[in-house]
Amino acid sequence: MEERVLLVGGGGREHAIARALSTATLFAYSSNRNPGIADLANEVRIGSETDTEAIVDFATEIEATLAIIGPEAALAAGVVDALDEAGIYAFGPRADQARLETDKAYQREFMVEHGIDARPEFETFESVEEAVAYVERVDGDVAVKPRGLTGGKGVRVTGDQVSNAEAVEYMRESGYDEWVIEERLLGEEFTVQAFVANGTLRPTPAVQDHKRAYEGDEGPNTGGMGSYSDARAILPFMTAADYEAAVEVLQETVDAMADYRGVLYGQFMLTADGPKVIEYNVRFGDPEAMNTLPVLETDFLDVLTAAREGDSLPPLSFRNQATVCKYAVPEGYPTDPTAGARVTVDVDAVEETDLFYASVDEREDGLYTTTSRSFAVLGRGKTIAAAENRAEAALADVGEGFHVRHDIGTEALIQTRIEHMRSLRGDN
Repeated sequence: MEERVLLVGGGGREHAIARALSTATLFAYSSNRNPGIADLANEVRIGSETDTEAIVDFATEIEATLAIIGPEAALAAGVVDALDEAGIYAFGPRADQARLETDKAYQREFMVEHGIDARPEFETFESVEEAVAYVERVDGDVAVKPRGLTGGKGVRVTGDQVSNAEAVEYMRESGYDEWVIEERLLGEEFTVQAFVANGTLRPTPAVQDHKRAYEGDEGPNTGGMGSYSDARAILPFMTAADYEAAVEVLQETVDAMADYRGVLYGQFMLTADGPKVIEYNVRFGDPEAMNTLPVLETDFLDVLTAAREGDSLPPLSFRNQATVCKYAVPEGYPTDPTAGARVTVDVDAVEETDLFYASVDEREDGLYTTTSRSFAVLGRGKTIAAAENRAEAALADVGEGFHVRHDIGTEALIQTRIEHMRSLRGDN
């Protein structure tokens, strides 16, 4: 049977998904034209990724047998619900289940209700002034989070990113009313993404993302400047028990939502007491999808068809390769980005590398930056160091007008993570 797959979304994450669906006949619907996806798809339709009616119409027109949804906004808008009603199977959660990501207060209350204890202490507030008053009087550092979606850029942590006074100023100026205030967790962040359907959970290797804009984890939060994974399931600062504990949290979450399907992404803080959930996402991470899918040996289409048929998902097999992903973003990103720099990257000369486009402006004479993340380069190798060297080599020709965090995946930066966890655990 020919599988005709509709991919919703047009970023770097979706380019990675498109690459992983090479055995399917692919169609794409997105708000932007991603040249990487366009090269792989039979057709790309441009439109709002939250326009459920238009997406269903396109899926019906192309006779889609499957759909996979990339962006969280599309899931929150009920694209899966609408495709279900049209009789088209979509790999992704319904809008009510997507609240696990889109509503941070619901997320924490869900964990309390279902006895998922791997979480920080928290309070919820329905007005910014109540939240501000709490931050002004609370002892200790906190993470302040708007209740809804913020594109990965909404959280501020006192004692790290901002002072209490700066957090209060941010909250008052942000325009958000409802807030979740949590105790600050100390440790190292990592992500575990899992494929879920029909009660089956298949975890993928751990990844560490880098949100801060500048080297040394300085500067404002971004959508993600890059990430790395090791040639095994765990990261250098973790133990196998840490990974298993994180997977168990994801399993507890799925057990509480028996009919959940799609990707379940746990962003964890590895503390001295083990992994704690910073947040859930209900879709692939960007850039974490780019670390995971290129080393997946199991045919991703087989995962989707098993999900649709009501079968257990196939066991996952991964190449024994580490990965390092580095984003090239326009100068000034994310606070004051400058568009219009020409994209000149070419990964063909460097073995074991991949190029993933995110947001670029395609003109007659080439590709140019917009004000969002432009493209990501992924290096693969037997070690993280080898993968990092390849990513850097592929980025060597990136010209002016771009910013790259060159420290991602370097031995020096990873060693600081290892030493940090040793210190927290008292292993020094």
